[in-house]
Amino acid sequence: MTDPTAPNAARFAPLPPERLERWARFPAAERVIFPSFLGLRLEEVRTDYARMRLPYRSELEQPAGVVHGGALATLIDTTVVPAIGCAYPERRDLFTISLQLQYLAPVAREDAICEGWVEKRGRSTVFCRAEVRGASGTLTTTSSVIYKVARPR
Repeated sequence: MTDPTAPNAARFAPLPPERLERWARFPAAERVIFPSFLGLRLEEVRTDYARMRLPYRSELEQPAGVVHGGALATLIDTTVVPAIGCAYPERRDLFTISLQLQYLAPVAREDAICEGWVEKRGRSTVFCRAEVRGASGTLTTTSSVIYKVARPR
């Protein structure tokens, strides 16, 4: 049975163990960075695919009592990073060029789960799609994301 919060995962091959290990602690870093500050958690990473969760907490709400669109945008923008980065044997800096969102339904008092995947790779530009669902499985946000991939450090 397909997980209603991750209907796209099976389309993507598992990562080799060494790449999976490299991404296992994402977005944790040597210092607190914005995605960690928000509490984002990586749930799965595969070849050209990642799934992350934004655990619900009331501080993420906007005045109408639903999760703020900016928090969902951060979830999407962060989820595609391991989907993009897992293709490279070395660490690369990744930069958002474009982030387009379509808010279809609110996320209210539940976790938000994002699936992000690579649609097309160029030499230094990667085109991605992402979908956010509430923990109940309702599709809430769709997105198109374009990233620049820097040369190896």
